[in-house]
Amino acid sequence: MAGSSEKAPDYGRGVVIMDNWPGYDLNLFTYPQHYYGDLEYILIPHGIIVDRIERLAKDIMKDIGYSDIMVLCVLKGGYKFCADLVEHLKNISRNSDRFVSMKVDFIRLKSYRNDESMGEMQIIGGDDLSTLAGKNVLIVEDVVGTGRTMNALLSSIEKYKPNMIKVASLLVKRQPRSDGFRPDSHMRDQR
Repeated sequence: MAGSSEKAPDYGRGVVIMDNWPGYDLNLFTYPQHYYGDLEYILIPHGIIVDRIERLAKDIMKDIGYSDIMVLCVLKGGYKFCADLVEHLKNISRNSDRFVSMKVDFIRLKSYRNDESMGEMQIIGGDDLSTLAGKNVLIVEDVVGTGRTMNALLSSIEKYKPNMIKVASLLVKRQPRSDGFRPDSHMRDQR
């Protein structure tokens, strides 16, 4: 903080929403009428999310080095975030001197049955994961909670020896039972 001896928090590569953040007043924004009466405040405005996704795309391209990318979108929640992120990645590719090929595949992760942990994770859908060998893989997830499911997915994918694996998440929940997993690119929910 300028002119202060206080040390600024380490935000890493994410946006941090502090516990005491009151959110934005509803009168500052327009929002769908069917939400009237249900919302108390706006936590993250749409424009901030759009800008952050664009920055994530730039960070990803820098990390991957403008190499071809195999995107694995974790459904169901990750779909919209993934579509927006891939669009930004494509725009960066179009405006660079090197074309980056992207293939998108969709998977679902199942680690619970009737609200009880099954102890192991199932990967549902997606092409044959052996095709990830030697590829640059970008896993796109909407929210990372404890990190256990993502760590299990990473372990499963690493068996196929991809060249690189990166994880992009829109939000990371701060959880008391977290295993400390942090995506390479994300916004961080501190509530």
